[in-house]
Amino acid sequence: MEGGVFSAQSHKPTYLLLLLHIFLLALLPFKAISSPKTQAEALVSWKNTFDTANTFDSAILCLTSWSLTNLNNLCNWCAIVCDQSSEQVSQIDLSNFGISATLTHFNLTPFLKLTLFELRGNYFTGPIPSELGFCTNLTYLDLSSNSLEGPIPSSIGQLRELQYLDLSNNLLNSSIPSELGLCTNLTYLALSSNHLAGKIPSSIGQLRELQHLDLQINSLDSSIPSELGLCTNLTYLAMASNHLEGKIPSSIGQLRELQHLDLQMNSLDSSIPSELGFCTNLTYLDLSSNHLEGKIPSSIGQLRELQNLYLQMNSLNFSIPSELGFCFSLTYLALTSNHLEGKIPSSIGQLRELQHLDLQMNSLDSSIPSELGLCTNLTYLDLSSNHLEGKIPSSIGQLRELQYLDLQRNSLDSSIPSELGLCTNLTYLALSSNHLEGKIPSFIGQLRELQHLDLHMNSLDSSIPSELGFCTNLTYLDLSFNHLEGKIPSSIGQLRELQNLYLQMNSLNSSIPSELGFCFSLTYLDLSRNQLSGPIPLTLSNLSRIQGLDLSNNNLNGSFPTEIAFPRLRKFYLSNNNFTHNTFVGNSDLCRDARGLTRACNSKKNNKKVIIGVLVPVCIISVVTTAIALILVFHKKTKCALKKINSAQNFEKFESMILQEEVKFTFGEVVKAIDDFHEKYCIGKGGFGRVYKAELLSGQVVAVKRLNMSDSNDIPAINLQSFENEIRTLTNVRHRNIIRLYGFCSRRGCIFLLYEYLERGSLGKALYGFEGVTELGWATRVKVVKGLAHALSYLHHDCSPPIVHRDVTVNNVLLESDFEARLSDFGTARLISANSSNWTHIVGSFGYMAPELALTMRVTDKCDVYSFGVVALEVMMGRHPGDLLESELSKSSKSMTEDNAELLLKDLLDQRLEAPSNELAKAVVLVMSLALGCIRTRPGSRPTMLYVAQKLSARSLPSLPEPFGMLTINKLMGI
Repeated sequence: MEGGVFSAQSHKPTYLLLLLHIFLLALLPFKAISSPKTQAEALVSWKNTFDTANTFDSAILCLTSWSLTNLNNLCNWCAIVCDQSSEQVSQIDLSNFGISATLTHFNLTPFLKLTLFELRGNYFTGPIPSELGFCTNLTYLDLSSNSLEGPIPSSIGQLRELQYLDLSNNLLNSSIPSELGLCTNLTYLALSSNHLAGKIPSSIGQLRELQHLDLQINSLDSSIPSELGLCTNLTYLAMASNHLEGKIPSSIGQLRELQHLDLQMNSLDSSIPSELGFCTNLTYLDLSSNHLEGKIPSSIGQLRELQNLYLQMNSLNFSIPSELGFCFSLTYLALTSNHLEGKIPSSIGQLRELQHLDLQMNSLDSSIPSELGLCTNLTYLDLSSNHLEGKIPSSIGQLRELQYLDLQRNSLDSSIPSELGLCTNLTYLALSSNHLEGKIPSFIGQLRELQHLDLHMNSLDSSIPSELGFCTNLTYLDLSFNHLEGKIPSSIGQLRELQNLYLQMNSLNSSIPSELGFCFSLTYLDLSRNQLSGPIPLTLSNLSRIQGLDLSNNNLNGSFPTEIAFPRLRKFYLSNNNFTHNTFVGNSDLCRDARGLTRACNSKKNNKKVIIGVLVPVCIISVVTTAIALILVFHKKTKCALKKINSAQNFEKFESMILQEEVKFTFGEVVKAIDDFHEKYCIGKGGFGRVYKAELLSGQVVAVKRLNMSDSNDIPAINLQSFENEIRTLTNVRHRNIIRLYGFCSRRGCIFLLYEYLERGSLGKALYGFEGVTELGWATRVKVVKGLAHALSYLHHDCSPPIVHRDVTVNNVLLESDFEARLSDFGTARLISANSSNWTHIVGSFGYMAPELALTMRVTDKCDVYSFGVVALEVMMGRHPGDLLESELSKSSKSMTEDNAELLLKDLLDQRLEAPSNELAKAVVLVMSLALGCIRTRPGSRPTMLYVAQKLSARSLPSLPEPFGMLTINKLMGI
């Protein structure tokens, strides 16, 4: 008995000992796996896979300590920190080493004590390994600014100690894993600038410690989860440049610590939640470029710490709330491109810290409040393109820091206040397209920093003040379309930086001052349609940079000085002056361009030419006298007749109607030049007629569009309407990027339009012909797109009422000899009235037509924006972007299809050209990103042509977010 008992008792410690041995044996592999030696071997093995071609010299030197011969000094290795108690690696920091490698070759299993892992600013590729989830002690993980791809592994949810996670600026795709919500200690989470798609998981609301959340520049769709309101410690929240839709959840008002909120460039709709007013710590709020509607909530006045407020490019309406005046810390306020109406609240004068105020392109009326003068820190003020009326308040003179002032395209009247002369820091002043009257005040000379002055299309009279000569920094001066009289002051010669000078359509008299020849930087000079007299001064020969010169329709006389030659001149108009007989002898090209100018001016005269030189002026005087009489008689009849231009019978009433006064040919000459419209002179056929090339005896070349009306019953009414529209449109617009219409003719049952001829023909011909490779380089293509953007911007934003072209294609863009783009074929153009619904039948070219036009037949300027985007893509791709458009239409306002989204930009561009580099690469990327924005399915999410033109004309180009060769379509959508 005793032995048995003793035996049982003796076995008890044996069992315990056995269990202890089993436990220790189980631990042996983990201890062996995580030993310093094992970690050192893993690091050396990983280092041996590094491609050091781009690695910095200092980094290579640093990594020499990673060696098998140095295993015992692991804790002294460069970029390594050890845990003192265990001597195991606790930190790995290889940031900004320039290493090219992958994480799949790194055995992470031994690094159980790792707390910090930082690889930002390298060239790591491949996926993020799921084994990272074994490093459960990690508190800091930064893999940003690499080229990692694939999904974010769900195993990341095992990192329960993680506080800082930055995966931004990579190529990660797939969705955000819901397991991220298990990392409840996170305070910083950045996943921006990737290709993440799908929805934002609601589990993100479990991150109660989160302070910084950055998800911008991805392809996330669906709505913003209301659970975000549970992250009450958030101070920074950015979800800009995604495809988020739906409403901004009211739960966002629970984020009382929030300081920065950026939701711009999404598809958010509904109204701005009033609960935003509870986020009283907000300093930055950007909701721009969405589809938000309704009113700006008055609760926004509770944001007393707010410094930057961006609500532009939405559909906000009603009035600007007066409570906005309580945001005393505001420095930047942009409400551009909405439907805001009513008056500018006087409470805006309470914003004493305000530096930038942009309210352009709304429907604001009433007068400009004098209280604006209290915002003495303003440097930028843009109230253009509204319905403001009354006078410019004198209190504006209190804005001594003001540098940019734009009040153009309003209904302001009265005179320009003299107090404006106190704004001595002004560099940009635009008051054009108003009803301003009186004189240009002499105080303008006090604005010594002024670079841009635009006062055109007003009712200004009196003379041009000589004090303008003190504005020696002026590069742009436009005083055209006023009632200015007297002489051009000689002091204008002091403007040595002046590049553009427009004084046309005034009543200026006297002679052209010789001092104008000292404006050495002039590239465009227009003095046409005045009463200038005397000879052309020889000093104009100093203008070696001049490209466009128009002196037509004046009373200039004498001979054209043979000493003057303009090497860069492209357009030159001298017609309708009183030059002596030898001026035009041998100068058949003089009024067309600068080629042959010197040769022509030096041609020898013979007796026949002298006789012609005497007879021609006499005939011209007789014709002009008769024409003036006829114009006075038929002036009123012409307008009425144009309205009746809907049938062949009505067209026949007009034998010839030359609309441009400088034209020196007759319709008979045109018919003779093309042998009565012989087929061999036909250079094109379109939906609205045939086009012929006519080379006149004078050397001038014109293009003629013809529509056969002999059987009007067989001609659809749309053709007649198209020609009527084209006449009406082109005779009222003048822009360097829009084709010139010389006149209209009717003969034997046919109607004709006479245009200037552009020798390079259409953009489509150049793009798909041999020139597409040899001459249409990247710089030229960017130039073409920019020219087209400016043409459409002019039609949409500078014409009243605005004009929508409705048929923008590569075949309706013509090219000058220097590849300057000229928009043509206004057969389908339509004047858009703000008070009309603009519903119409379908017109335009398939493949370029905005989807909403085909579905709803509603015409808006966004139809042209879409077509511009297609043309811009076609120019850069060298082919029609059909696949991209199909992807955009099929995505239902969500991210592009995965194949296209991951397509590299370099593979999308015209493969006939070498990839662009340096500044040219930036320009190409900008064009492509704007074009992709223009073809968005929702019209409201497309930019305006004014915005596009301004972006393309910016002096500095945005930096690329990553190397050109790595940019994808999705990345472009967020630039």
